[in-house]
Amino acid sequence: MEEGRLTAWKKAVLLTGGAIKVPPDFRPPFPLSRSTAGPGAGSVSMVFCFEGTRVKKSISAEGGDFELVRDGERYRILKDGETLIDDVRFQPTLHHAPEQAFFNLATECIYKCKFCTSPRLDKRITKSLDADRIVNMAIKANDSGSLKAIALTSAVVSTPQETVERMIEVVRRLREALPHVPIGVEPYVDRLEQIDALREAGADEIKLNIETYDREIFSKVCGELDLDWVLEAISHAVGVFGRGKVTSNIIFGMGESDENLLEGVELLAKMGCIAVLRPLRLNDMNRQAMEDVLGPLPPTGPDRLLHLAEEHKRILMENGLDTREVRTMCPECGCCDIVPFRDI
Repeated sequence: MEEGRLTAWKKAVLLTGGAIKVPPDFRPPFPLSRSTAGPGAGSVSMVFCFEGTRVKKSISAEGGDFELVRDGERYRILKDGETLIDDVRFQPTLHHAPEQAFFNLATECIYKCKFCTSPRLDKRITKSLDADRIVNMAIKANDSGSLKAIALTSAVVSTPQETVERMIEVVRRLREALPHVPIGVEPYVDRLEQIDALREAGADEIKLNIETYDREIFSKVCGELDLDWVLEAISHAVGVFGRGKVTSNIIFGMGESDENLLEGVELLAKMGCIAVLRPLRLNDMNRQAMEDVLGPLPPTGPDRLLHLAEEHKRILMENGLDTREVRTMCPECGCCDIVPFRDI
């Protein structure tokens, strides 16, 4: 296996496995991350860097699918007692992501997507951020010299309009305070003019998630949402933000076929939107809800991640799109996915 593909395969192994067990005396060199959104919501995690890539993994002193061991002045990661990665380093997160201030405006949501863990988090660990606090945190992150981007996401607490209005206010304040820092937004919209308003406020990129292109699965896990509406919103967003400035999550491992998933990737690419292929993460907060509607879900293996990433790259190339031109959110972070062009 060629070196670049081998590195991507190691990352895929990490992404499809559980926590990393750390030594009892392990002392992280910087504060740990506790996410309120994304695949790791609710877990304590770290960013591990190796061979030009990085992955964010939950850690535990009790046990896990992997083990972090010290080897002189460096660390290795073991899988089943064998070395998977022989030289791993640690990278701090600014807010949720390395080199990026990624803020979740709210976790309570009127929609009940079965895979989402954010609404099920203990309210004591959610951050209840207001505009003043977000701006101050972003300025402080920028002063550290390591800030590359700002990103905003949010659950829908009352209505999409109210949530978008709050996001617009934060974007406007951030743009005034940090005029040269790229800003990405990940809202749920129910009117096309909300997309226009976010762009006018100063957002550079937008993420509108279809979650799955399998309509039967969509109806079971996101039954309160409308796939056709999200696709219409994406099409409009490309016209507003530009080709390659719009992204969309597609979660896989919910029983969809590769053919269906890649059909969705291609449809988005032809529209000018870059898919973010995200392996499903099941845990105690979402497993029962998912299995109630979809039945038992076998884990996704690293070979499938690698195959889909390679096909994803091919489709993007055919449509003149490149993840390296995305400056915010998931493609820029790269911790939770195999990212075409960046990882493979």
